[in-house]
Amino acid sequence: MKEIRRLYLAVGEEVVHLRHPEWGVGVVVEEINSNVPGGISMIKIEFTRGGVKTFNNDIDSLWCCYHAGVRRRRP
Repeated sequence: MKEIRRLYLAVGEEVVHLRHPEWGVGVVVEEINSNVPGGISMIKIEFTRGGVKTFNNDIDSLWCCYHAGVRRRRP
C-alpha cells in the first residue's frame, strides 16, 4: 500500500505566524515523517523571537500548521 502525503513546507523555507507576529520570522529547520501508513508528518520551525515550535505538516490534516496560521514568507 503506497501512501502519498501532501506536505505544506520543506526544510529551509521562511515563514511567519499570522496569530503570533511577535515570534518574528521563522525557518523550517527539521522535517520528521512517520514510516507507518497514515502516520504523522511534523516540522520544527525556529522563530527569531519565539524559539523552536513543532507543527503538523500534512496539508490534508485539520491540524496542519497552515490551518494554525503559519504562512510562507513573501520576498
